Amino acid sequence: MSLNDPNWGRQGGNRGPGGNQGPPDLDELWRNFNRKLNELFGRRGGGGEPPRVPPSGRALGGGAGLVAALVLGVWLASGFYIVDAASRGVVLTFGKFAGETDPGLRWRMPYPLQSHEIVNLSQVRTVEVGYRNNNVKMRVDKEALMLTDDENIVSVQFAVQYLIKDAQVYLFVNKRPDETVQHVAETAMREVIGKSKMDAILYESRASINASAKKLMQQILDRYQTGVSVSTVTIQSAQPPQDVQAAFSDQQSANQDRERHKNEGEAYANDVIPKARGTASRLKEEAEGYKQRVIANAEGEASRFRQVLAEYAKAPAVTRERIYLETMQQVLSSTSKIVVDTKGSGNLLYLPLDKLMQQGGAASLSEAQASQRTAPEPAAAPPEAGARSRDSLRGRERGER
Repeated sequence: MSLNDPNWGRQGGNRGPGGNQGPPDLDELWRNFNRKLNELFGRRGGGGEPPRVPPSGRALGGGAGLVAALVLGVWLASGFYIVDAASRGVVLTFGKFAGETDPGLRWRMPYPLQSHEIVNLSQVRTVEVGYRNNNVKMRVDKEALMLTDDENIVSVQFAVQYLIKDAQVYLFVNKRPDETVQHVAETAMREVIGKSKMDAILYESRASINASAKKLMQQILDRYQTGVSVSTVTIQSAQPPQDVQAAFSDQQSANQDRERHKNEGEAYANDVIPKARGTASRLKEEAEGYKQRVIANAEGEASRFRQVLAEYAKAPAVTRERIYLETMQQVLSSTSKIVVDTKGSGNLLYLPLDKLMQQGGAASLSEAQASQRTAPEPAAAPPEAGARSRDSLRGRERGER
């Protein structure tokens, strides 16, 4: 008896609109249930109580077959599954690998004969080492602290992104491949950091460190057969441990001051050394020139002496007189000269030859300038007169001697 039965909640045969409402009669519900069950198995009885005769095997077989067919259809339909375009399906027969399926609608033997797993090959998976939840402030010092080649400790926080390249290997060779990737990443980074200097890690060679760690990580993962391809390795933060950051900052400042002073010293050296080398080269050239000049003068004097010696051998008196006159001329040319008449009446006490020569030279110079302004041709006469006066004075001086 269904809930839509109009007799639900009515007592007796009173079916009018004014009948009393109440709970259904349990005996009547049981009779209706038996009647419908008999109709299902092919026996229809007349009015009254149906006879209690067991159903035939044919009726039972028809109903059970319908139910079995329905259950079998549902069971077989449970073997259909859909594989996305960026994924691969892995079919298992009693838990053992049976094959891979391409994207699309696929069917396998229903459970428990076969099962399947969907593996996304295009999903970029990320492993964080040294920190968690994309926050570098949430440090994991156990993973981040590493020893460098110059025996310093550095805190390195980095992330590794990878893809699945072989679904079968990823699922069945390693038990926990994601944890394996994290451990391999930490191992590879520790090896690369252990071969690098502190300054290179902090300031200079992060790109090369990332490339080296990625290469080493891929080699280890291939050796472990994880079915994983590393796409990128990125150092998020590299700095000294928090306990020594102040001391490290002081050290860096001292290193910078040292480099600055070193650069200043090199600049000063580059400025002074070329000048000193130029001065030394100039002095060397001057000394070489002086040497050549002295040697040439000495050779000239020696040659002149040999020539004079030859002439002296021919005429000694004349040569001595000539040497004396040349020597006196050379000596008296740079001194003041006064001629005094001691044998005469004393009217002419002295004759300043140097003053006369200076006056004669100045007069000849002024006359020459005036003649150049007016008439250039007669300007040559005064120097001849001056020369003649000097020659007459020299002759007079020689006569007195």
